[in-house]
Amino acid sequence: MRAVKAKKFLGQHFLTDLGIAQRIADTVDACPDLPVLEVGPGMGVMTQFLIRKPRLLKVVEIDYESVEYLRKTYPDLEEHIIEDDFLKMHLDHTFDGQPFVLTGNYPYNISSQIFFKMLDYRDLIPCCTGMIQKEVAERLVAQPGTKAYGILTVLVQAWYSVEYLFTVEPSVFNPPPKVRSAVVRMTRNSTTDLGCDTSLFRRVVKTTFNLRRKTLRNNLRPLLSELDAAQGCTRDHSAFLSNPIFDLRPERLSVQQFVDLTNAVQAECLDKQ
Repeated sequence: MRAVKAKKFLGQHFLTDLGIAQRIADTVDACPDLPVLEVGPGMGVMTQFLIRKPRLLKVVEIDYESVEYLRKTYPDLEEHIIEDDFLKMHLDHTFDGQPFVLTGNYPYNISSQIFFKMLDYRDLIPCCTGMIQKEVAERLVAQPGTKAYGILTVLVQAWYSVEYLFTVEPSVFNPPPKVRSAVVRMTRNSTTDLGCDTSLFRRVVKTTFNLRRKTLRNNLRPLLSELDAAQGCTRDHSAFLSNPIFDLRPERLSVQQFVDLTNAVQAECLDKQ
């Protein structure tokens, strides 16, 4: 069967190096005994190694050409090929409510969205591995005070321990991307409760990084006003915002400090009668 043509609008770059494909597939071994969901298998360069492992494998692919290729090349996988958009799937039905490992050579244009979805299903996904753009990988492992530290960093590190495993050069893809790639593994940490309202936590993190060159004070003012408006009131937050911590920019705060900030915002705006 002829090869599938990579589609730019789907962010497809097919890995051609079998050695690297096997190395990526083997990253799921850190979470043994769990079924595996591979996102965007394309022509199955990773699938051929995943399918040999003694565990249930399902693949989700949106490209009809790739689905047809997989059906003909891997007939034993037929019943486990999901022709769908991963970002629109209800993952709690994928393995009948069982936890599973998420993996793949993720499309660059939606990798961050994939990880945000992973966070929504964090109780079902104890381990996530795969290949992404190197820049995104660097964001995932970034530390406070660095340029790469941002929204994705804080939200993922709140729930997962992240490992940068290895770098992959453009030359092993068809077509070659214009950037380098990296393979990462994210494993659920021991956190079961952040100690704050998780919805507000996400909102605080996203709001403070909206204009990352501005201070927390400037970035939080609109959020405080929105929370007041939702309660039908107007408050003076000048005393609250006078705390020296609000002189900082968001990239200076650790995950725990964002938790503390979320609780402070809750007490300032939502717990007052």
